[in-house]
Amino acid sequence: MTDVSVAVVDAKTPGNVGTIARAMKNFGLSDLLLVDPPELDPDGEAYGFAGQAREDILPNAREVTFDHLVENYHTVGCTAVTNEDEDSHVRYPFRTPAELAESLAGVQGDTVVVFGRERVGLTNDELARLDEICSIPASVDYPVLNLGQAATIVLYELRDLTLDETQLPETVHERASEREIEGLYDQFDQFVAAAGHPEEKHAKAGRLFRRVMGRAHPTGRETVTLRGILRRATNKLE
Repeated sequence: MTDVSVAVVDAKTPGNVGTIARAMKNFGLSDLLLVDPPELDPDGEAYGFAGQAREDILPNAREVTFDHLVENYHTVGCTAVTNEDEDSHVRYPFRTPAELAESLAGVQGDTVVVFGRERVGLTNDELARLDEICSIPASVDYPVLNLGQAATIVLYELRDLTLDETQLPETVHERASEREIEGLYDQFDQFVAAAGHPEEKHAKAGRLFRRVMGRAHPTGRETVTLRGILRRATNKLE
C-alpha cells in the first residue's frame, strides 16, 4: 500500500477537520497534518463530526508548517477551480482524483494530499510550491465543493492505495442458475404469444430479450419475480 497522509491548511471550521478525519477513517488513512488549525475541542464539533476517527486520527493529528509539507513529502494540492487553461492558472494541467490514484500506484515514498481553506482554497503561491495538482471535475456552472465533500471524493478514489483486500467488502453477484434463466425465457415466449405479437417476429423478440437478460445477469430472486409478473400478464391476456 502507498503511504498517503492528509494535510489541511488553515481550516476555519473545526467541523470540516472532523469530517475529513472521518473520511480518512473510511478509506484507510490515519496520518492527519494540520497547518494553522482552529482549536479542536474534544467536546466540540470537530470531534462530533469525526465519528470513530475521534478515537485515533484526531487525537494523533500533528500540527506542522507548510514548509514541512513541501520539504518532507511528495505534495498533491487539491483545488476546486483550475480554469483548465495554462494562461490563467498557476498550475496546469491537473489530475482528476481517479488519475491521481493511478499515477501514485506503486510509487515508493511519502505523499501528502493537501486541502486548503473553506472559502478560498490554497493560494497561487502555495500551489506553486507543490509537486502536482488534483481537481474534481464538476459542473462549470458551480464547480466549488465543500471542503469536507472534496476530501471525501479524493480519498475515496485513493482507497485502492490505502486499503488492503481484507479491509474491503467482498462483492459477490449471485447470478441465477441457467435453468432459472431458461425458464424466464420460456415464460417470455408465452407472454409474447398471448400478447398477440406477430408470429413471424416471435423469434426476434426472444433474441432481444435474451440479449437484455444476458447483459443484466439477473439474480435468482429477480428471475422468479419477472417470471411471476409475466405469468400473471399472460393469464390475463389469455
